[in-house]
Amino acid sequence: MRWRYTLSLVGAILLCVGLSMALALFWSLYDADAGVRPLELSMTVTLAAGLGLLLVFRDAKAAPMNHREGMAIVAVGWVAAAFAGALPFWFAGTFGGSFTDCLFESMSGFTTTGASVLTNIEAVPRGLLFWRSLTHWLGGMGIIVLSLAILPFLGVGGMQLYRAEVPGPAPDKLKPRIKDTAMLLWKVYLLFSALLALLLWAGGMDLFESLCHTFGTMATGGFSTRNASVAAYDSVFIDVVITVFMLLAGINFTLHYHALRGRPGLALRDPELRFFLAVFAVATLWSAWSLLGPNYDGFGQALRYSAFQVASILSTTGFATADYELWTPLPQSLLLLLMFLGGSAGSTSGGIKCMRIMLLLKHAYNELYRLIHPRAVSRVKLGRRPVDQDVLGSVAGFFLLFLGLFLLASLLMAAMGVDLLTSFSAVAACIGNIGPGLGGVGPTDNYAWLPDVGKWVLVLCMLLGRLEIYTVLILFVPEFWRK
Repeated sequence: MRWRYTLSLVGAILLCVGLSMALALFWSLYDADAGVRPLELSMTVTLAAGLGLLLVFRDAKAAPMNHREGMAIVAVGWVAAAFAGALPFWFAGTFGGSFTDCLFESMSGFTTTGASVLTNIEAVPRGLLFWRSLTHWLGGMGIIVLSLAILPFLGVGGMQLYRAEVPGPAPDKLKPRIKDTAMLLWKVYLLFSALLALLLWAGGMDLFESLCHTFGTMATGGFSTRNASVAAYDSVFIDVVITVFMLLAGINFTLHYHALRGRPGLALRDPELRFFLAVFAVATLWSAWSLLGPNYDGFGQALRYSAFQVASILSTTGFATADYELWTPLPQSLLLLLMFLGGSAGSTSGGIKCMRIMLLLKHAYNELYRLIHPRAVSRVKLGRRPVDQDVLGSVAGFFLLFLGLFLLASLLMAAMGVDLLTSFSAVAACIGNIGPGLGGVGPTDNYAWLPDVGKWVLVLCMLLGRLEIYTVLILFVPEFWRK
């Protein structure tokens, strides 16, 4: 492990984070609010740290990056970005001097979780709120992928970083050079973000709010500028627009790229996309039907709120237009199950991912088939393509690790005196990068009341969920450090 080389690239990542703070500083300067000084200090510290690491540890004779170094850079880089992102809140005293809360909010932003410890969002200066939402947008497509796109010297060994950072069992490579792939993905991300911002602006939000909600939607993060989240606008148009774009953000971005290039047939034939949309349709209609009468008088109203909440949880965005804790047990149960599912591989969503669930279901059916026909030669296929046993093994391992970590973290939360429903849903919401859960962390509550140790557990859960578990856990395997 070449730590000098690793730390130099972490420094490059911090440079990207520091430069991005200038966008938030613009809003504070425009408003002349209390966020100017904290953002200036944070930007200075982050840029100095990044430049220092880059200059002090840069290795002029760096060999191509290996997979272990790629994983280390991604994990350490993400933690470094979260600590840097916490500085504006820390210098501003947003959380009364609690660095734990500052880091929780920052990690929640960069991992696109959307779990918040802010008790009065609307009282925070707009510059800091803009930074809070911008961390979503940067983390959505990935800080590492952003670095690959704009810093040419990271192109060496870039595939190792890309594989370690991009969510999903098998990241798609659109171009021979990984830097070009990263650039294409960011162009699609930018295009959708610009279109959504314009629609929200036209729908009644001001420019600041439209940008912040765009960041939260396209990154499937869920930070809002209002205490009541999207429900504060009470607009059918805004609800529908955000619902559509939450679903778009939950779809593999390579499919968007091919569709924009005039090949929509690839998306229509994609089995994971069909599965994702089928789950959304079934969950939405089933929830709307069960809500009709007990919670809403008309089917149109029930469908509106059901579709938004299902899209929000399925895509792991976490926006809310209704307090679903007041709903009947069936839709609440559906939402809890969707927290584990998540969106498509290659999207900005969290969760286990639809592709993994599909492969596990197909593998289970294949085992049943082989019990009936023991001499038959049968392989698991995704569409028309057979799936390698190595991929199935990796998916099964991920699933077991996900459930194991979920249970362990839930028990740790319960050991701190947190009730079982809140413990289980808080961990599910954080390791799945969703945000709101049930119980004490429902859509109208937040995570501020949890003990500090519990917040650190959830911070680790957010990181594990965003980096697909393996990238973080492998750092604790002794063999990882051996030559």
